[in-house]
Amino acid sequence: MFKSYKKNKTFIVSITVLLIVYFVTRLINLTALPIFTDEAIYIRWAQIANQDSSWRFISLTDGKQPLFVWGAMIMLRFVTDPVVAGRIVSVFAGAGTLVGIGLLARELFKSTRTGIIVSFLYLTYPFALMYDRMALMDSMVAMFSVWSLYLAVILVRRPRLDVALLFGMVLGGATLTKTSGFLNIYLLPATLLLFDWQKKDRNVRLLTWFLFALLAVLLSQAYYSILRLSPWFHMIAQKDTTFLYTLTEWREHPFEFLYGNLRGELDWVMHYMTWSLLVSVLGALVVFWKEMRIKLLLLIMFSAPLVGLALFGKVLYPRFVLFMTMPLLLLAAWSFNYMAERIKQKVVLALVYVLLVSYLVYFDAKILLSIVTAPLPRSDAGQYVNDWPSGWGIRESVDFLAKEAQDKEITLFTEGNFGLLPYGIEIYLVDDPNLEIIGIWPVPNEYTDQMEEKIAEEPVYYISNREQELPWKWKAELIGEWNKGSNTTRKLRLWKLMNNES
Repeated sequence: MFKSYKKNKTFIVSITVLLIVYFVTRLINLTALPIFTDEAIYIRWAQIANQDSSWRFISLTDGKQPLFVWGAMIMLRFVTDPVVAGRIVSVFAGAGTLVGIGLLARELFKSTRTGIIVSFLYLTYPFALMYDRMALMDSMVAMFSVWSLYLAVILVRRPRLDVALLFGMVLGGATLTKTSGFLNIYLLPATLLLFDWQKKDRNVRLLTWFLFALLAVLLSQAYYSILRLSPWFHMIAQKDTTFLYTLTEWREHPFEFLYGNLRGELDWVMHYMTWSLLVSVLGALVVFWKEMRIKLLLLIMFSAPLVGLALFGKVLYPRFVLFMTMPLLLLAAWSFNYMAERIKQKVVLALVYVLLVSYLVYFDAKILLSIVTAPLPRSDAGQYVNDWPSGWGIRESVDFLAKEAQDKEITLFTEGNFGLLPYGIEIYLVDDPNLEIIGIWPVPNEYTDQMEEKIAEEPVYYISNREQELPWKWKAELIGEWNKGSNTTRKLRLWKLMNNES
């Protein structure tokens, strides 16, 4: 063990230092970005499943694989703030990616320095920084994609049973996280680009690889099959059709949306990669003849999912392509290492590195310290900061309602019965005996009988989010309102409802 440590000391020490810095960047101001509607859903599911084991597969009711929710269940036992608990799951997933992508680069290029560089690039990568700090599945998807590729590369170069068993576990984890995890299985044949076709006993080695790869895939499906224990297993396929066209639907318009989807995806990639990483990726491709098979594999791992999503994608978000960009970081790291080998003057090399990394650091600083002014893609800025899915005002509403419920019973009606409302309130106050939370959708034009009864008995509050005006027949006093980021036309509002007869 000591000899192994001594041999890998530089890599181990460097990754350890990067991990320390990583946790600082991921944990600082962790709740500065308000809760997002999907985060509220996943955290609430985790709470319910944590309290009642019969609901461990609750995410399947909405067609979502449960591994992220299971992770959040565990964290809820150690962390008081539910939002922090959910987001820490992604923080640890990102740490796994940082280590895994470093190991992957070292294995692919046989270069310790490239492994350290790519881990550093992941640390400063704005796309990763954004999603490693949110209670969403996508950081975990990226982690499993990196580790799947790492083990697949080892398997194709040095087929071994222990690697196949580990590979099966990782593939299983990927498919239990999100449907996109199956891409790690579908793209497995591409790793044959790294198979040594010239070495003797080729057929025997190829058969060995095939049997071990098959074992890994079968194991992954055995792990995935635990979802069949739930009566809601079929909901996964139904939910997938919300985001992807079925083959039958696709045949009706095979290439109609390809250009638009691909343009949007590439725009998100370029936005988060920034010019510095894009230039580095292009540099690696210009010198394509060096490590050609490795670079071709990385291009396939990036482009195949990207084009596939563009072909079949019905509803797309930037987070869907996060895991696809991991191979691009490896190409960028190759360029950084190539420069280190060619530029002998250390001062010049340092200046080049500073120039390439400067905008990444600026972007990161904005995400950490001023999310409202961060240069996010429009789609992400809308969802997480400036539009109705973002949770500005949720914590202020929670604080107000908790104070009101200290000495009396109150009722809260929310605009919506699934999503940010009521779950954003429930994750904090659902166990308060003095507060009853009732989600309503659609919002009625006039008070329902239940609302009138509650108003006659006790203080009643209402939170509006998507609708910017109350129904005209309602009578209410505005308690507080909060802008959605920099958008002054979108607000979350807290009201106290009055009896119309008063």
